[in-house]
Formats: sequence, C-alpha cells, structure tokens
Amino acid sequence: MQLVEQAGPAVTAAVGAYGAAVLTRAQDAAAEATVGLGQRILQLVWRRRDKAGRTEMERIVAEAANEQDDTYSTAVLGRLLRRALQDDPGLREELSAMLPTPAAGTVTITAAGERSIAAQHIGNAITGDGHTSPRS
Repeated sequence: MQLVEQAGPAVTAAVGAYGAAVLTRAQDAAAEATVGLGQRILQLVWRRRDKAGRTEMERIVAEAANEQDDTYSTAVLGRLLRRALQDDPGLREELSAMLPTPAAGTVTITAAGERSIAAQHIGNAITGDGHTSPRS
C-alpha cells in the first residue's frame, strides 16, 4: 500500500501529461521529474505484463487519461498498481528501487487538480465559489 501511495502522484501526473501514450512514449529529456518517474513506473508494469495484461492496462490508462476528475484517475491508477503488485511479487522490489526512500519522519503531501488544497494539519478548508467564512 505504501508503494502505491508513493507512486500514485507520479503515475497520475504522467497519465495527465502524456495520456495513453505514456506506455510507449520514449522519455523526453525535458520531462518534469515526477512525470518521468510516473512514466517509468507505468512502463515497468506494462513490460512485465503478457499481451492480454498489456491490452487491459492500455484500456485503463486511456480511461484515466480521458477522465476530467483527478480523484477518479488517481483511484483507477492506484487499483492498477495494487493489482500489479499483488500479481507480481518481483515487481515490488523493482518499484521500491525506483522510488526515493522517504526520510524518517518525512511527510509527503500532494494536491492535484483545480482548486486543490493539501496540508498535513488543517482547520477549516473551503474551496469553490459562493462560500462565506465559517463563524467561530
């Protein structure tokens, strides 16, 4: 589960940037680090699949790429990674080697999408239009 949480933002960023082409696209030298990492993760999983698995993965990645809701895309791609890790124990080692090791006590917080917010600790958070501040 921790690997999926670490890899998820990079995978979602890669699919958002490249769409379904992320599986076969050669890495662009100018690609942003997170997108490049996500692309490499997806290509690793894709290469370890048989023909039927690749076809299914292409369908799932294309669906996530066409989706306008980042939360949905993240969930779909997270399920894809979890299933791949369950089906292929050797993948866990390869994926672990690709991901940076978080420092002890480090917290990673990611927000994606229009009007997204992220925080380790937050009191009131209101997003969107037409809201007034809560009264104490």
